[in-house]
Amino acid sequence: MSKFTKQMEAWAGNFGKEYTDRNALSLEEMEILYKKHYGYTRTEINSMFIGDFDRDIKALEVGSNIGNQLLLLQKMGYKNLYGIEINSYAVEFSKSRTKNINIIQGSAFDIPFKDGFFDLVFTSGLLVHIVPKDINLALDEIYRCSRQYIWCFEYYSKEYKVIPYRGHNDLLYKADFSKLFLNHFKNLKLTKQKFFNYLNINHVDVMFLLEKRRVI
Repeated sequence: MSKFTKQMEAWAGNFGKEYTDRNALSLEEMEILYKKHYGYTRTEINSMFIGDFDRDIKALEVGSNIGNQLLLLQKMGYKNLYGIEINSYAVEFSKSRTKNINIIQGSAFDIPFKDGFFDLVFTSGLLVHIVPKDINLALDEIYRCSRQYIWCFEYYSKEYKVIPYRGHNDLLYKADFSKLFLNHFKNLKLTKQKFFNYLNINHVDVMFLLEKRRVI
């Protein structure tokens, strides 16, 4: 039986539903927000990292919420897209606004796909919601399901730090997540990494692309 934590209970329940409703942006609204925060749209940022990838690759987003990141990839021409999301309300919301994208309810601690099923597994603001003592459970599953690439966009800090969030001190964090992956899995290599400083506040996010080294 997979692990079920206090944090999972929050995000799977009404707290997660309220988060979904607060962040239910259209693609156009999200692109404008990214441009305001970073000076780039999300599509422009995506293109920096995976713009040259084969559009037929099989990709999974862990923590897909209402499906906006998957929809942007679909607009870029990607065809074989999957999402896993813990909140059932967000899953149904995403299904109502997507077509030909496979989105299911599930946990980052127990991804219901075979080893190496995806060419690319990615997150966008998912790892930041996992407590440090449980982070390796998510990293293990993301690594297990990826045949070649792991791609993430997350809050950044050199050290693990709690971010107080809506009266809670155990629901939001920032860390050096690429370093956590690289320390945990010796056959991963960092292919690309870029820091994105917010234009109006003192905060930085990081996007990174990791690749599995082939064992000879």
